[in-house]
Amino acid sequence: MATTSSPSSDFYNLSFKTLSGDDYSFDQLRGKVVLLVNTASKCGFTGQYAGLEELNKKYADRGLVILGFPSNQFAGQEPGDAEQIGEFCQKNYGVSFTIMEKSNVNGEKENPVYKYIKAEKPGFAGFKLVKWNFEKFLVDRQGKVVERWASTTKPESIASTIEKYLSAEETK
Repeated sequence: MATTSSPSSDFYNLSFKTLSGDDYSFDQLRGKVVLLVNTASKCGFTGQYAGLEELNKKYADRGLVILGFPSNQFAGQEPGDAEQIGEFCQKNYGVSFTIMEKSNVNGEKENPVYKYIKAEKPGFAGFKLVKWNFEKFLVDRQGKVVERWASTTKPESIASTIEKYLSAEETK
């Protein structure tokens, strides 16, 4: 007999490697609100690292986890290796949230995390592909992908939505 899994259990079954090569099980994210962002260090939106770090500082103690996924898929804007990416994030933006291993977010070799979140929360008119760097996905405390924002959406403009998911679920 086949068992079916709920979207939330599927999210928590995911895992990926961090920038330092350590295994990162998404099971540790149970009960957290998670913001996933594909990042790049040489993009017009790279300055959003600062806004992401501000969100991290403001909400981490309430259960927000931010995961950055560097990708070189968009105009080669993340050419660095793991060491260079980590150094760039720390030196320029003081990033303290987790940066994952560089990977593809679209196509045949897309990472399994992005394959999952794009299927759960397609964009406008069902469009599943990530269009550019710094597209954002929000997962609630039950592991459901609840929001998706375009690259042009600044991190500070999604703070109230993040707060809503943190607050609503803190009272449960």
